[in-house]
Amino acid sequence: MTLWILAWVSGVSALLFYRAHAWQWLTASLVWVGAGAVSGVTGTAATVLLAVVFVLPALMLSLGPLRRAWITAPMLAKFRTIMPEMSETEKDAIEAGTVWWEADLFSGRPDWQKFTALPAPALSADEQAFLDNEVEHLCDLSNDWESTQVWQDLPPKAWQYAKDAGFLGMIIPKRYGGLEFSAYAHSQVVMKLASRCSAAAVSVMVPNSLGPAELLLHYGTEAQKDYYLPRLAKGDEIPCFALTSPYAGSDAAAIPDIGIVCRGIHEGREMLGFRVTWSKRYITLGPIATVLGLAFRALDPDHLLGDDGTPGITCALIPTNHPGVVIGRRHWPLNAVFQNGPNSGKDVFIPLDWVIGGRAQVGQGWRMLMECLAAGRAISLPSSNVGYSKIAVRATGAYAAVRRQFRTPIGKFEGVQEALARMAGNLYTMDAARRMAALAVDLGEKPSVISAIAKYHVTERARKVVNDGMDVVAGKGICMGPNNFLARAYQQIPVSITVEGANIMTRCLMIFGQGAIRCHPYVLKELAAAQTADRATAVRAFDDALFGHLSFVTSNIVRGALHGVTHARFSAVPSNAAPELLAYYRAANRLSTLLAIAADVSMAVLGGSLKRRERLTGRLGDMLSQLFLLTATLKRYEDEGRPAADLPLVHWAAQDALWQAREAFEGVLANYPSRVVAWWMRWKLTPLGLPYAKPSDALATQVAELMQTPGDARERLIAGSYSPRPEIDGLAYGELVFQMTPQVTAIEQRLRMAVKEGRLPTMPQSLPEFSAWVEHAATLHLVSDGERQALAQYADYAARAVAVDDFPPDFGRLADMQHAQHAEAADEALTL
Repeated sequence: MTLWILAWVSGVSALLFYRAHAWQWLTASLVWVGAGAVSGVTGTAATVLLAVVFVLPALMLSLGPLRRAWITAPMLAKFRTIMPEMSETEKDAIEAGTVWWEADLFSGRPDWQKFTALPAPALSADEQAFLDNEVEHLCDLSNDWESTQVWQDLPPKAWQYAKDAGFLGMIIPKRYGGLEFSAYAHSQVVMKLASRCSAAAVSVMVPNSLGPAELLLHYGTEAQKDYYLPRLAKGDEIPCFALTSPYAGSDAAAIPDIGIVCRGIHEGREMLGFRVTWSKRYITLGPIATVLGLAFRALDPDHLLGDDGTPGITCALIPTNHPGVVIGRRHWPLNAVFQNGPNSGKDVFIPLDWVIGGRAQVGQGWRMLMECLAAGRAISLPSSNVGYSKIAVRATGAYAAVRRQFRTPIGKFEGVQEALARMAGNLYTMDAARRMAALAVDLGEKPSVISAIAKYHVTERARKVVNDGMDVVAGKGICMGPNNFLARAYQQIPVSITVEGANIMTRCLMIFGQGAIRCHPYVLKELAAAQTADRATAVRAFDDALFGHLSFVTSNIVRGALHGVTHARFSAVPSNAAPELLAYYRAANRLSTLLAIAADVSMAVLGGSLKRRERLTGRLGDMLSQLFLLTATLKRYEDEGRPAADLPLVHWAAQDALWQAREAFEGVLANYPSRVVAWWMRWKLTPLGLPYAKPSDALATQVAELMQTPGDARERLIAGSYSPRPEIDGLAYGELVFQMTPQVTAIEQRLRMAVKEGRLPTMPQSLPEFSAWVEHAATLHLVSDGERQALAQYADYAARAVAVDDFPPDFGRLADMQHAQHAEAADEALTL
């Protein structure tokens, strides 16, 4: 009897784990009931009862027509009453783009062999040469101080060079005069520019992300491509895209701007077109644009285009000198001086041919935007924020190694090391996510979920990096001037947090809202079946999806319970993975299973109300996001050849992601609407808890020291960022003195005996005293002439590196007066 019962328990567990088909359940049930009868464990009455309880249901499930009539059809009817309402725009948003590795992370069982087979992102020879030469030169021509304080824009020379060198046409194919760069190259360019000048980065990334060029490439007519793309590539046209309205920000589907189909006169001829009225704001490059990409809601009350009187959101290209187009003044977003401002128009007639893609694309603008936003979001903001963070890590690490307090480099203090470790560890994770998001685009994906994850988490971590940097450099960070390498990034980080979907919305609605439906292998199929009009087709499709879904859920529950008592110790890992990181792959298996179960349980318990439970969906989205960041970190380590020196960074990044995923799951359980369900998940899935803790203090010390030590690990961490030469920018002295620190430290350690013996005082901190100290050591022949020169140079560079800018008492007042006078004169001229 004991063996027979154990056979039932193990058999059911195995069938659930391996997602057995109905006929396999039927076969197993027959064997088990028959074995009980033959062995004498069960009598005749018991055998009949067991057959009715186990064999008959398995038989019913095995017979497709019977199952669909008695089970599936009633459940479909019930599902249609509880399924969440979904507008056409919501449906388009969910279905836009593609899913990729994030679907594996959502499955509860990631395919690691597929993951390790992904190529490493790489640059072509032409792309690398462009970074080494053209990008380097544009960085030389621009910097944050001059852009914000002198020009209130990218300097004219920099603007002209950006146009001439092809920066505005990086995504445009060569046959149209563009550079035809990969997404990874595009990302590298934006990242390097951002590590020098935010205005340069934004001015370059906007024409190459969401804008006319990308929309034309995917949806434009051949005539539109032939006309606009060569002009955009050469910078003869400056594009912008007008999407955001005063009453429709992140909710772009609700834009109130209207285009009514009508007949009108254009260039002396009557033609079909739109009479468009719009009011837009926050439009980057809008004040200087020559061609305006415009999103509006098309209405066709007279049915001039067809039977549909409300075709929907439509995108068109309008020259900004077209009669009726009003280009407004500039916005001033937190001292960021990239061109940005409002524009509007009232009853502006535009020809139908100006719709991107022509007549066939009228009403298709929302889907077009969702797909292009996914690709652009995966590149622009992750790349620029990694760039800001690289200059912060480069300069702050150097500053901490050089700046002394109490005769000790401040980077040796544990409190400072805690901040430095967060900076370096977060940057390693951010850069890994940026690389993987760009890889997805290069592999042909339109990664709506991954782009949202990358946008949200890279910008949030960039905010932490810059904030930690400000805490470390302290007084130097709060005084504006050419020597301040953090202040403008500190001011402008909220811009990244806000644009391309505010981060609160991105986290609470997009990551899990899209992820739960797009990444789940069955939910979208169930929704599609429920919306199918033909009953027979709907029942058959729903049957396949429903029982696949049930099998998926039960398999994950069994797997989750097994992981709960073994901590996933026996779960599958990549055969070719780095041995030192296998524990992280197993942890990812477990968290993937927990996410899949929590998502399915939440959809079953809360139904359509789940999308309004934003705290819950935000935490579930955090679990998916941290899984993506963890696996991106593991991939980066593999892509870079498993450098042992980088292991402190890898361990910090991986442990931080696991800890944050654990906190998110604990938050789900602690605040779950149904306490019974929360108790069941905790009892079933985490009976021994989740053993993921924050990175230790010892590990943080290793990371902080790596950030302050010249070497290959530090160079990989800040690779691709701009490092100015002294003749270009005084910020270069910080890096120069940092590179000299090991040599100076070695000399100082050698002179400790002379200090201990009293022949030489302790190395002083002030420059005059230090110079006298060096001369004294040289007089005693304790240092060579070469070492004396090196120490003197070190002192000079250090003084420049820690310097804080100061200005005359009336600094800025004259410029403000001149600006006021200029504005008054302009208003008077306008009035006249």
